[in-house]
Amino acid sequence: MTDTTVPDFDVLIVGAGISGIGMAAHLEMMCPDRTYGLLERREKLGGTWDLFRYPGIRSDSDMHTLGFAFEPWTHEKSIADGPAILEYLHRIADERGIRDHIRFNSKVVSADFDVDSARWTVTLEGGDIVTANWLYLGSGYYDYDEPHDAGFDTSGFGGQVIHPQFWPEDLDYAGKKVVVIGSGATAVTIVPSMADKAAHVTMLQRTPTYYFSRPAKDGLANWLRKVLPAETAYKITRWKNVTMQDIGFKRARSKPEKVKDFLFKKIRAELGDKFDEQAFTPPYDPWDQRLCLVPDADLFRAMREGRASIATGHIEKFEERGIRLKSGELVEADIIITATGLKLAMAGKIDVSIEGEPVKFEERFYYKGAMFSNLPNLSAVFGYLNASWTLRADLVSEYTCRVLNRMAEKSADLATPVLPDDHGLEEDDIFDFSSGYIQRSKHIMPKNATAMPWRLNQEYVRDRKDMKTGAVEDGILAFGKAKVAPDAKSETLEPAE
Repeated sequence: MTDTTVPDFDVLIVGAGISGIGMAAHLEMMCPDRTYGLLERREKLGGTWDLFRYPGIRSDSDMHTLGFAFEPWTHEKSIADGPAILEYLHRIADERGIRDHIRFNSKVVSADFDVDSARWTVTLEGGDIVTANWLYLGSGYYDYDEPHDAGFDTSGFGGQVIHPQFWPEDLDYAGKKVVVIGSGATAVTIVPSMADKAAHVTMLQRTPTYYFSRPAKDGLANWLRKVLPAETAYKITRWKNVTMQDIGFKRARSKPEKVKDFLFKKIRAELGDKFDEQAFTPPYDPWDQRLCLVPDADLFRAMREGRASIATGHIEKFEERGIRLKSGELVEADIIITATGLKLAMAGKIDVSIEGEPVKFEERFYYKGAMFSNLPNLSAVFGYLNASWTLRADLVSEYTCRVLNRMAEKSADLATPVLPDDHGLEEDDIFDFSSGYIQRSKHIMPKNATAMPWRLNQEYVRDRKDMKTGAVEDGILAFGKAKVAPDAKSETLEPAE
């Protein structure tokens, strides 16, 4: 039976991390007449930056692009640690009145859309119901409940085994031999951070990674803030960093050998006679996987000083005293950190449906990297792989607000990217990246066409032009009226303290 009461909210946001807080801020700025609520499954806001607590947790992008377009990043360090990023998010939530709209400890289980009334009925763990006209998924891209299981049998190991996603607060690793399995961003952060107290830290990699070192402080940004207003300085720095990222990515794709030589030259200069070519030569080209950022060359400094090292090989088995490689070498350990990657999740693992019919995202096409074919009144954020997550989060938030404002102008209740069954679209690889976590998860991801608007692009500059200034009414996004008008206000759930 169709519900005829007024929905609890015009817009319901799922997730109080970067994506969710960004959307709430955009609603405050662009759609002040719209009511909204924000559901967060955890007891605190911050998403990734509150969940992960491993040593050295920091951004793997500069904060002038990982920060929001509307809120200048003014810290001295542009490669920021987790607490500084959390402080930034908390300040935005408080200064803009967003915290009052958040209901914590509210895990979304399912969301069903009724076309006649143009409303989402969202069910929370425990049975509470929230209704809204528009659903915005800012729930991130990975599974909060379980990381990727690399299938290790660690039962033979006599020490402690830890996954970075579930870091124990009381871990004492002083004077211990630590092995970090993995060579991605998490491992590259943990190794130099633990090397200050541990007896020795070994990064055990199966496959090498490309690394790029840069200062944690952006000298130009810090100078510009001294001579220009903060917002102007931030915009210039943001433009500079976006441009440099774009140039670097495209050059890696067009002239990979030159980029390889450039990266190797920098690492050789940092490591000197400690440089091991095998340990730093991946079997793929730069940016076939994401480059790992090494701020202030901290990883290389720890290696140069003998506090950290890299071992390359395949694991044979876990033994009492460490890890036996197939080469026969024993990598000794008291503590093993399995930084083996994340497990991706689509739509925050929420059971999304339309009038009871499950939505299979893998059968739908992305629309402008924000919505999905024939799925009304829903937008979601999946950030860039070759740039900062927040660049896309800002674009999707602003675009969604533009759609909501156009709906208000037309007195419309529905906005649906319409794709006919005989569309004839040519499909493209949604992620042209060889990273394991990407390849493992392609089967759950929406489809990607070869051209906009039916794709998730990896080109921020092009997307920015299309999403910010392109016509909302493009002949594809269809607007409509609800068949059943609301007649009474329902009881709205109050945000949790």
